[in-house]
Amino acid sequence: MAGPDRHHPFTDHIMDTPLPDKWKGFNRDRYDGTTDPDEHVDVYTTHMSLYTTDDAVLCRVFPTSPKGGALSWFTKLPANSIDCFDTLMAKFDVQFATSRPHHLTSIALVGIRQEKGESLRTLINRFSKTAMSICNLSPEVTMHHMLTALHTGSFADSLCMQPATSLDDLRRRAVKFMQLEELREFRNNARAEANGEKKEDRKRQGRSRAGRDQKRDNRGSRFSCYTPLNADRSKILQEALSAELIPPPRKGREPREC
Repeated sequence: MAGPDRHHPFTDHIMDTPLPDKWKGFNRDRYDGTTDPDEHVDVYTTHMSLYTTDDAVLCRVFPTSPKGGALSWFTKLPANSIDCFDTLMAKFDVQFATSRPHHLTSIALVGIRQEKGESLRTLINRFSKTAMSICNLSPEVTMHHMLTALHTGSFADSLCMQPATSLDDLRRRAVKFMQLEELREFRNNARAEANGEKKEDRKRQGRSRAGRDQKRDNRGSRFSCYTPLNADRSKILQEALSAELIPPPRKGREPREC
C-alpha cells in the first residue's frame, strides 16, 4: 500500500497494480503541452497496447510520457483524484484543449471538385487527404461528398446506374476505374509515340529523297549557263572527235542472221 506521503494523484488500487513483465518504459516523444493532445494520447495508447490494456497500468505509466509544462501540471494534481484512465484523460483533455489545432469539418469537402483533365486517382488522393483531417466524419457524409466531387464520366455514370452500397464498395470500384483510366492513358501515349516515330521516319525519308534529287540535278549540269553554239552541232561533234576531245561512240551490236 502507498504511504501517507503522496507525490501522485492515483488511488491505492492503481498504485498496487504491477507493471507488465519486460516493461522497458515509454520510449516515444514526450508531450510538453504545446502540441495536439489528441495525437499524444493516440501515440501513447497505441504504444501501450503492445504490452497491456489494463486500465490501472495505463494510469501508472502515463506520468512517463509528459515533460516540461505538461509534467508540471501532472505533479500538481490532487492526491486520490485519479481512479481510472478515463478520469485522467478527461483532466488532460481540459487542461490542454487550447493546444489542440483547429480541426476541419465536413464543409471542407464541399469545395472539392474534380478539375478538368484531373485523373480519378489524383482526385481520390486529394479528397482522402482532406477527409482524414476531419474528426468523426461518418462514412455516409464521406460518400455523399465524394460522389458530388466527381465530374461527368464513366465512373460517375456507373455509380448512377448502380449506386455504391458502402464507402468501401465505392473505393473498390474507384480502384478499378483508376486502373482502366491509367491503362487507356498508357495506350494513348504509346500510340502517340509510335505515330511520332512514323512521322519522323517520313520526314527523314523525304529529306533523303530530296538530297538524292539534288545530287542528280547537280550531276546533270555543271554550269548554270553556256555559250550559245555558232555552228552546226554535227560539224562541232565531228571536229571534237577528230581532235580526240571526246571518246568515239560505242558501236551497237550487229543483228544476227537468221
